[in-house]
Amino acid sequence: MKVGRPKKTIIVREYQLDIGKVQVFDDYMVSIFDEGSTITKERVFQIIGIMEIHFRNKNFGYISLRKNSYAIDPMVYNQIREIENIKAFAVVSIKEIDMHNFNIERLFYKKPMKFFIDQDNALMWVRRRVRTSNAE
Repeated sequence: MKVGRPKKTIIVREYQLDIGKVQVFDDYMVSIFDEGSTITKERVFQIIGIMEIHFRNKNFGYISLRKNSYAIDPMVYNQIREIENIKAFAVVSIKEIDMHNFNIERLFYKKPMKFFIDQDNALMWVRRRVRTSNAE
């Protein structure tokens, strides 16, 4: 049994975009988009660029922390699902509308994607999926 302090989570880099912020950690990233933003195919290229910089040859997970209300063009998932090293995509929200939107988004993404009301549970799931994919 391990005894000691839990490993601290350190933000590797934080990006402030015109639609919100993206935080990059060692094996996952978190997006927190601004109220009223619209996530379009053009804007998702910024996020894909960040993925390329930090995770080019490394498996990772993505957490969409939905504190605010914003619109997503579901066609962005066609681009995101092309990125083979995303091993988990988690959506975190306590809003019922986000759960309904998630069910639609999931139809477009077609890869491991899960909805959570608790960020810690989402993080555990993302890390477990990344760890499992690294062991394969």
